[in-house]
Amino acid sequence: MKPKKRIRVGVLMGGQSAEREISLETGNAVCAALTRRGYHVFPIDTDETLPWKLRAKKVEVAFVALHGRGGEDGTVQGLLEVLGMPYTGSGVRASAMAMDKAMTKALLQTHGVPVPRGVVLENEYPRAIPPGGLKWPVVVKPSSEGSTIGVSIVRSSSSWRTALRRAYQYDSHAIVETYIEGREIAMGVIDARALPAVEIQAPGGFYDFKAKYKKVTTRYVCPAPVSQGSLNRMQLLAVQAYTILGCEGAARVDFRLSRQGRPVILEVNTIPGMTERSLLPMAAAQAGLTYDALVEQMLNSALGKSSKR
Repeated sequence: MKPKKRIRVGVLMGGQSAEREISLETGNAVCAALTRRGYHVFPIDTDETLPWKLRAKKVEVAFVALHGRGGEDGTVQGLLEVLGMPYTGSGVRASAMAMDKAMTKALLQTHGVPVPRGVVLENEYPRAIPPGGLKWPVVVKPSSEGSTIGVSIVRSSSSWRTALRRAYQYDSHAIVETYIEGREIAMGVIDARALPAVEIQAPGGFYDFKAKYKKVTTRYVCPAPVSQGSLNRMQLLAVQAYTILGCEGAARVDFRLSRQGRPVILEVNTIPGMTERSLLPMAAAQAGLTYDALVEQMLNSALGKSSKR
């Protein structure tokens, strides 16, 4: 068997989703880490020629650093399965399920996992607002998008239609949920093990795209200053959601912690960001795992899956 460090790793990044630029940042950071670890690394900007690029570089394992549609939704994972190539992260089913927020909510709810109360709309503008018996404020978001793209907090009827139009720009289905007053908490999970919790303190209390990637005033506190009871509950729920969806490798579970200390899962991300400002590396560092070690562990998970086939 070839020594592990001589394996040719293709880092899949970029793509054509709304999160292309973030994916490039993630991919470049991963390439640098794997290079420092001594691997043969090949950055690959993903497009329709991906199979030929993989063959040309003689890639043996794919590190998937794609975000959004065409990379996080199971499509690239399906291609890699057909090619018989091991890859990092979750498989086709878990990727597709987690990308569809409405499907994720329904599945978690079936298993008794707490999620926000809400409804799914399909290219419609209901007369009753908020719909489904909800009360202001509500959160409106596209069903299949990441990085808080297309998400709005609606506090009155005056901005209702604008929020829906914004969500429909990215998906034909929009999720309308009750807005939970409280704290934003993220918990990374690696190989079914929960990492320390991270609290996000965004300007204005809304962790949108600008707060994630543009505003340096966003504060991150890790480990999150929460009660042991709330922490234990979130760790249990994070691993439970990870397991229910069938996730593999690294994932991130996003929570809203109510003022009463009740955690509610907002979504599950099967390809968490790996930029310098990303939450998963921050949590891993608190657990004693450097960025480079985290990247290598994610790669090892893919190689471990391959050896079990």
